[in-house]
Amino acid sequence: MSTFNVGGKVVDTVDLLRKRHWAWRLDLWPFAILYAVWPVAVVPSLDFTDASIVLGCFAVFHILVILFTVWSVDFKCLLQYSKVKDIHRADACKITPAKFCGSKEVVPLHYRKLAASSTSLDTEEIYFDFRKQRFIYSNEKNTFCKLPYPSKETIGYYLKGTGYGTEAKIVAASEKWGRNVFEYPQPTFQKLMKEQIMEPFFVFQVFCVGLWCLDEYWYYSLFTLFMLFMFESTMAKSRLKTLTELRRVKVDTQTLMVYRCGKWVKVSGTELLPGDVVSIGRASGPSGEDKSVPADMIIIAGSAIVNEAILTGESTPQWKVSVMGRGNDEKLSARRDKPHVLFGGTKILQHTPDKAFHLKAPDGGCLAVVLRTGFETSQGKLMRTILFSTERVTANSWESGLFILFLVVFALIAAGYVLKKGLEDPTRSKYKLILSCSLIITSVIPPELPMELSIAVNTSLIALARRGIYCTEPFRIPFAGKVDICCFDKTGTLTSDDMEFSGVGGLTDNENLETEMSKVPDRTLEILASCHALVFMDNKLVGDPLEKAALKGIEWSYKSDEKAVPKKGSGNSVQIVQRHHFASYLKRMAVVVRVQEQFFAFVKGAPETIQERLVEVPASYVETYKKHTRQGSRVLALAYKSLPEMTVSEARSLERDTVESGLLFAGFAVFNCPIRGDSATVLSELKNSSHDLVMITGDQALTACHVAGQVNIISKPALILGKAQGNGGYEWASPDETNIISYRENEVDALSEDHDLCIGGDCIEMLQQSSATLKVIPYVKVFARVAPEQKELIITTFKSVGRVTLMCGDGTNDVGALKQAHVGVALLNAIPPDQKDKSASDASSKNETSKSAKPKKPKSTTEDAENLSKTRTLSKSESTSSQPVNRHLTAAEKQRQKLKKMMDEMNEESDGRSAPIVKLGDASMASPFTAKHASVAPTTDIIRQGRSTLVTTLQMFKILGLNCLATAYVLSVMNLDGVKLGDVQATISGVFTAAFFLFISHAKPLQALSAERPHPNIFCYYVFLSLLGQFAVHLSFLIYSVKEAEKYMPDECIEPDSDFHPNLVNTVSYMVSMMLQVATFAVNYMGHPFNQGISENRPFRYALLAAVGFFTVISSDVFRDLNDSLKLVPLPRELRNKLLIWAALTFLVCYSWESFLRWAFPGKMPAWRKKQRHVAATQEKKLN
Repeated sequence: MSTFNVGGKVVDTVDLLRKRHWAWRLDLWPFAILYAVWPVAVVPSLDFTDASIVLGCFAVFHILVILFTVWSVDFKCLLQYSKVKDIHRADACKITPAKFCGSKEVVPLHYRKLAASSTSLDTEEIYFDFRKQRFIYSNEKNTFCKLPYPSKETIGYYLKGTGYGTEAKIVAASEKWGRNVFEYPQPTFQKLMKEQIMEPFFVFQVFCVGLWCLDEYWYYSLFTLFMLFMFESTMAKSRLKTLTELRRVKVDTQTLMVYRCGKWVKVSGTELLPGDVVSIGRASGPSGEDKSVPADMIIIAGSAIVNEAILTGESTPQWKVSVMGRGNDEKLSARRDKPHVLFGGTKILQHTPDKAFHLKAPDGGCLAVVLRTGFETSQGKLMRTILFSTERVTANSWESGLFILFLVVFALIAAGYVLKKGLEDPTRSKYKLILSCSLIITSVIPPELPMELSIAVNTSLIALARRGIYCTEPFRIPFAGKVDICCFDKTGTLTSDDMEFSGVGGLTDNENLETEMSKVPDRTLEILASCHALVFMDNKLVGDPLEKAALKGIEWSYKSDEKAVPKKGSGNSVQIVQRHHFASYLKRMAVVVRVQEQFFAFVKGAPETIQERLVEVPASYVETYKKHTRQGSRVLALAYKSLPEMTVSEARSLERDTVESGLLFAGFAVFNCPIRGDSATVLSELKNSSHDLVMITGDQALTACHVAGQVNIISKPALILGKAQGNGGYEWASPDETNIISYRENEVDALSEDHDLCIGGDCIEMLQQSSATLKVIPYVKVFARVAPEQKELIITTFKSVGRVTLMCGDGTNDVGALKQAHVGVALLNAIPPDQKDKSASDASSKNETSKSAKPKKPKSTTEDAENLSKTRTLSKSESTSSQPVNRHLTAAEKQRQKLKKMMDEMNEESDGRSAPIVKLGDASMASPFTAKHASVAPTTDIIRQGRSTLVTTLQMFKILGLNCLATAYVLSVMNLDGVKLGDVQATISGVFTAAFFLFISHAKPLQALSAERPHPNIFCYYVFLSLLGQFAVHLSFLIYSVKEAEKYMPDECIEPDSDFHPNLVNTVSYMVSMMLQVATFAVNYMGHPFNQGISENRPFRYALLAAVGFFTVISSDVFRDLNDSLKLVPLPRELRNKLLIWAALTFLVCYSWESFLRWAFPGKMPAWRKKQRHVAATQEKKLN
């Protein structure tokens, strides 16, 4: 088999290849034959000029073939490799990556003998390395698989682990996994520049420059060449800076105690191997800074408090505990078991060893088993994402290719016409004729195209970075402009993290809350005081805001010795013995505590989960918690049981199921979670700008519906899907249960017309079992009690029915959904955006003293139309200043400070033309977009920039299309009549075009999102009709004006191939071409409702006015010297007046046509319902 389907997240397919001998390569021997034939057959039969043209064509074709082997991996494989079926005959393989994972590559295939072990003979391993990952051939699966790491074994496997027992095993493991380092060669500027100038666009433009030089356009050619080299060197410099930044990230050089060969030995962090048992704890360098964890590892004994800001951006310390309490037969799950895993790159702030564990660490650290090393760690994975998405970014690359192909067809028709007419004239020079044809075809792709497409995306990247939003996958920015459904997590995203403890309910038959803590039973208070995951660190309590709010509300304190004590009164202190941490799949947590000399199990969790574990459920249990959740409160059920007499070690070794069963009810803890100040306004803006809104939360359905109503996600009567009472079916019920409708999967579409639907995680399981996900999920507005895996399923379902999705979450439990969405936005390091300079700077300075990775960049919301751009530029630099603003500075000093900060920022973020460098700590593992804000406002920023990029790209293609069609006509039909452009004329035209494109791409998006949507694709009725209509008008103007000019010079005969001589026809055609060029930019500029209009985009407005002024001056012949330098002859007064009137009429007709088309073909919401029905019907057919 020559092709293997890998079907992974990185590699899709692998083709086996064998390199051809150099003599049999298809890019060598056919051309050797051609070059040998030329002196024998071509030279004798043609004159030397024509023979040289033939040789030149051979050489150009050969160079093109060689270059195509650089540009196209498939072409390179065809010419230089042969496909093989036997893997042992292959010496290379062609890798086809998964979608959006880059381009194809050819990599060498390696063979190596593995040393014999006691259980097996010598075996051969076949593998290849692709983007810092190793793939090994598996005989069992008959395909390539990722190099396996011991990261999915059973819990018992890790707990019994004793590391590597022999030196032979250590050597074998070192061979298999390599060193624990981030190794990638640092390319030189010259190497990067060589890569840049070998790209197709660049080579094509250099070829064009050569042709123009042959046609004596020296100034224009040199101007274009200079522009190209400047752009490419800027891009190379930017990439070099990014790669240099990434090379600074390395595994800390620290020595750890590792258990090998039956004893503890000191080993460098870079020599760790997967499967090693290590002792890990807080480690400091010589200057006092904390050392980072060298690899991903699972704790088997002890606990640690870790700062994961470098990976997630989340500065709240995370508690990591031993995996010991889990069942031995359970398999380790990357998502579920995060509380047990230390990730590479994170920093341990505090650790507690387990003295009872059978294996004792000599340095008093926690014991852990290494899971992954090098680029396979979480830090390595984030680095791979950043490293392999730093390539040049463009918008709509496949569409741009098709569009250019469409233009090439017109150019080929024009070139064919010139060739046909030229060959009819036997006196014409064949050399000049071929040159003319080549120039027509090459005129289709202007030199500024690659620059403009890159600048469109880079401008958005820079604008987002200045607002504290970082992007690791720039190709997603245009997707943001196409988004039609926005999904939001609730807790910590739409609502604040700052919880307010309201009281305790359910203690009596009365449904009201008990807010007076002295009337609450001691046992309930003890549960609230001790059943949590708070930690005492640097004399400060850190952890979940909900748990801190509970402790504050009941007026208890928690000490560093894991003891909870009442601040006043005579209550007993509670000593925590063992914690079973909260798990999203269990929806509960538990602790074993000792009060005086008695042991208790305290449990808290979701009311419906705790209900199943109670010995006796109070009569008003369901009604009480539903009442509070309907009001938008967060409700946790509290329960406990007393445990028999036992020792502390016995209490610690109790199974989790034993601790969490047979419980007594102790009340409901009710919390209010205030909605963020701007959530409702931001979501209202999104709704009014033609976006559907959805909430996906782990919270209770009634709470979710209440909050969804407050933030404008739902506006119609809500219906919640749940189990029907009395039978095993399902039914829709209103929140107050007054309206009950039976559930039928085929009626969901109709039901969603008049109601907003809500379903829970248990219902999603039912939909999966009945294969009804495609019929129901697309119509639901609120998803409640969903697990992280279900969030991912919801997003993929939306995508499968043709929706372009945005997911906004807090980046911790939303990882799968954020990665699956077209646009994933992780909101991290919460700093409210509406804080003023002083509080923002306080937060920033506080953060700098903590162990967080980077200073925060809060977003300013004081953005009036006139100071928007100023605020954007300065918000980052001003608000991250670590000192309070001095109110007594003079205006001049303030201005000087602002300028200095702007300069610093520009230096920091390169030259402002290239994409900003994304650093670890700016990016989150979770998502392509990371926003350093405590607000959902970044979603509007990202959509605004996405729409701006889409619109800018669309208008660029329209302008390029019109310019190219006009150029093809000028170079073909008019060239045959002897009309040519002068060198200076061509240069001036090029300068104008480049300047206009630059000013267009820097148009800032409008602050308000419009209800009108941009057109998502270049290929639509609007674009084609606009192009054809405007081209017809332009063509008429060109033909008519040249015919009119010919009336004034009828006797002059112009030779098609003669050198350029100024004449009236040339002057008129040049002026008309330039007028049309400016009119094209003015008419096709897409301002409102997405970007600034022409009146607000000052540089573009001034450029237009300057161009109009320039034409008025040269056509009125005011400055004769200027016209002479441009090789323009004086125009007769009558002709000049006609030209100016026709130019004005052309502009008005084109403008009216464009305005009519924008009105007739507005951007619309995609017709996803039609696709949903089609996809659902297709799935049903497959099942039947």
